[in-house]
Amino acid sequence: MAEVHLSNVRGTEFLKRAFSSEQTCLAAKLRSSDRIVHAGDRGEVNEKYFIDVLRNYLPNRYSVHKATVLDCEGEVSHSIDIVVHDRQYTPLLLDSESHRYIPAEAVYAVFECKPTINKSYLEYAGSKAESVRRLKRTSVPIPNAGGAPYPPKSHFEIIAGILAINIDWEDGFGSSFQKCHTTMKCNKRIDCGLAVDGHSFDIFDAGAFGFCRSENALMFFLFRLLNQLQSLGTVPAVDWNAYASRLSM
Repeated sequence: MAEVHLSNVRGTEFLKRAFSSEQTCLAAKLRSSDRIVHAGDRGEVNEKYFIDVLRNYLPNRYSVHKATVLDCEGEVSHSIDIVVHDRQYTPLLLDSESHRYIPAEAVYAVFECKPTINKSYLEYAGSKAESVRRLKRTSVPIPNAGGAPYPPKSHFEIIAGILAINIDWEDGFGSSFQKCHTTMKCNKRIDCGLAVDGHSFDIFDAGAFGFCRSENALMFFLFRLLNQLQSLGTVPAVDWNAYASRLSM
């Protein structure tokens, strides 16, 4: 029994050490961008680092891009730093290397990347999330081999988060942050956040706060995000006629 217990302890320690190295590497990359003089350029570089991490850990059914979200009525979101979206069933629109439009129906999650997390940036991320969540999403019946189609899939809540190098509040995602967070409701709600210096939070468990404050905050964030994405299932089938009808008016 003692050997089994020792093996479990070593196994847990191995996982913690192995995964903590991912956080250490990401933090080093983000901090190295301080050498870039212009804030806009520095922000673009850091966005790419976060995009690379998400692409590495999310299954292939999820695509990750910087983009603008578009709906069938021609309404658009703000420019979104990171959009996690479907590519298996939903194409990109007006795609180019410099900019992409993603149908609102394809969006699973949106993230804002900032140098730090504070009240101002949190509220800014909430406004970005609202610009996506307010867009119209269609859903049509899904054909199946048996003949009778599946009914239109209900729309899930789009995940919104904020990613940064550090957090300004001395107690991390403690009482000061939570007081600010609770004022951001409905479409401005922020569901999760990561400060790569060792802080992560989410409200995936029925709105209750979940936290990790350690060298494994990055992997905690990713595993919790994976679980939440998994729970959403597949995006709805797009009513492409709704988009086409706008072009014939």
